[in-house]
Amino acid sequence: MARTWELWGPVIIAGTFALPLALLASLLLFRHRTRAGHHTALRTSVADVGIVTGTTPWIWMILTPSTGQTGFSLVPFTDLADLTRAPWQAVLVQVGGNLLVFAALGALLPVRSRAMSSTTRVAAVAAGFSVLVEVLQYALRLGRFSSVDDVILNTTGAVIFALVTRRWWAGRVPAVTISR
Repeated sequence: MARTWELWGPVIIAGTFALPLALLASLLLFRHRTRAGHHTALRTSVADVGIVTGTTPWIWMILTPSTGQTGFSLVPFTDLADLTRAPWQAVLVQVGGNLLVFAALGALLPVRSRAMSSTTRVAAVAAGFSVLVEVLQYALRLGRFSSVDDVILNTTGAVIFALVTRRWWAGRVPAVTISR
C-alpha cells in the first residue's frame, strides 16, 4: 500500500479533489444545455464529465515517466502469457488496471451518444484511443513498455463496461424504409 501511495498519491489526491469540480461542471453544463434547448441535457452533461473524470487519472498514470525500459510488443497475447508466471498481485495490477483504463469511456459513450450505441463502435473508439496512448508511451520514451496486449485489454474493458450500462444507452434511431 505504501508503494501504491508513493507512485500514485498525487493522482489519487487530484482525483479526489476533482470529484466536486466534476459535479459542478456537470451542473453548469446541464444548465447551459437546458437553456440552449438540448433535449438530453442531463444525460449528455453527466456522460461528458464522467468520461473525462473517469479516464483522465488512468491516462495520467500511463503517461507518467518511469525508470523502466522503453520497448514494444506487437505479438498478441505474448505479455499476457508471461503474466502466468508472475505473482497474483502483478497480474491484478496489469490485467485489472488495463481493463479499467477506458471503463468510463466504454460505460458512458453509448449513454451519451445514440451514434455510439453499439459495442462495435465502443470497441473501435476505445481501441483507437488505446493505440494512441501506446504510441505516445513509446514515442515519448517514458520508460514504459507498449504492448498490443494493453490495447486488447483496454478495448475489452471498455466493451465490458459498455455492456454494464446497456439499459441506459441513448435510444437508437429506428430503421426506416424510404420508398423510391
